[in-house]
Amino acid sequence: MVNIGTKMYNLMERLFPICRSITGDGVRKTLNILSEYIPINIIEVPSGTKVFDWDIPDEWNISDAYVENSDGKKVIDFKDNNLHVVGYSEPFNGKINLEELQNHLYSLPDQPDLIPYVTSYYKRHWGFCVSENQRKQLNKGVYYVKIDSTLDSGSLTYADLVIKGRSQKEILFSTYTCHPSLANNELSGPVVAAFLAKYLLEKKNNYYTYRFVFAPETIGAIVYLSTHLEYLKKNVIAGYVLTCIGDSGPFSYLHSRHGDTLVDQVTKHVLNNTEKEYRLYDYLVRGSDERQYCAPGIDLPIGSLMRTKYGEYPEYHTSGDNLDIIDPIELERSLCKLKLCVDVIEKNRIYKTTILGEPMLSKRDLYPTISTKNCTLDVKPMMNILAYCDGKNDLLWVADKIGKPIMKLFPIVEELLNNGLLETIE
Repeated sequence: MVNIGTKMYNLMERLFPICRSITGDGVRKTLNILSEYIPINIIEVPSGTKVFDWDIPDEWNISDAYVENSDGKKVIDFKDNNLHVVGYSEPFNGKINLEELQNHLYSLPDQPDLIPYVTSYYKRHWGFCVSENQRKQLNKGVYYVKIDSTLDSGSLTYADLVIKGRSQKEILFSTYTCHPSLANNELSGPVVAAFLAKYLLEKKNNYYTYRFVFAPETIGAIVYLSTHLEYLKKNVIAGYVLTCIGDSGPFSYLHSRHGDTLVDQVTKHVLNNTEKEYRLYDYLVRGSDERQYCAPGIDLPIGSLMRTKYGEYPEYHTSGDNLDIIDPIELERSLCKLKLCVDVIEKNRIYKTTILGEPMLSKRDLYPTISTKNCTLDVKPMMNILAYCDGKNDLLWVADKIGKPIMKLFPIVEELLNNGLLETIE
């Protein structure tokens, strides 16, 4: 039987070659593949649509691009790696000398073997990205440049999925589908999100409603918020941006703008009780779609769960961010961590004791009938839960107060509920 991590990695292998951008057929192809796994709704938003302070740009598609030297040899070829072309490059067809070509080339002198990822979404431009070593091999002379692309009125494509629970209150998961062949920065988020959604669909008896958004970074989140904001503000109680979650680095979490929301509390509690090493980041070092979800006036309680944070691993936004840095075991471990966070949110409630004063636990077989110094029955967590469940604070607060992982309190709370010693406030 193929394990979950391998299935996730296999999906990444299918998605990796696709040339994605903030619009275009690459996004559609990506979403169509994801729709084989989960029943997402795919939506098109026309170019020119006003979304808050932004406008949907023209749609970009590319079929081929290359640079030939005077001998007719292709020295740069989009078909070798789709990072070779600056994202959103306008069409170009002509001959230019090396000096002029250099003005349209991008490389990384400090990482001479890697191709950088460069875009120019909102200003007409064309260009090629190459390794520094490749750039140094270009000789003086005339080069033939061809970029077979289109920039025309079309649409921006995104998808969502809403998994209904018993409550209308929602947990939001957002990830992006706009980068070309970048494995950790791009594909780990959608793949983990898809398998988490699949798990929640199969789980069925969810208390909360779960919303998944697959959209281009920045502009896609803005589009989604522009059409769903009031509903989201009313119903979303927690959520995550998922990105850079497939490498083997320690878990990291960038908290929401306010830093003290439910998702911040849950994630830090889970990491603190399950990981020897993890990293916490302040909202001041934000860089992904948490910028949109937490913006003033929007103020959704959204954080970002990652492994190695974007911008902090050397392969970030280069051709080095390929499938070699993805580990199927770590993909599954990231999925399991999110499942645990979901489980904590699902079961976290405010409880209140039903007995005035301390209840008699022994007559309910919850306390030893013979009290001895060496009694092995650990009733202290149960007594502490009863001491702090006063209908004012949730179980997560109680867990932090008594210094116990909330996951270990769930069976105790269930026992107390079954014996009528606790009642649920919410």
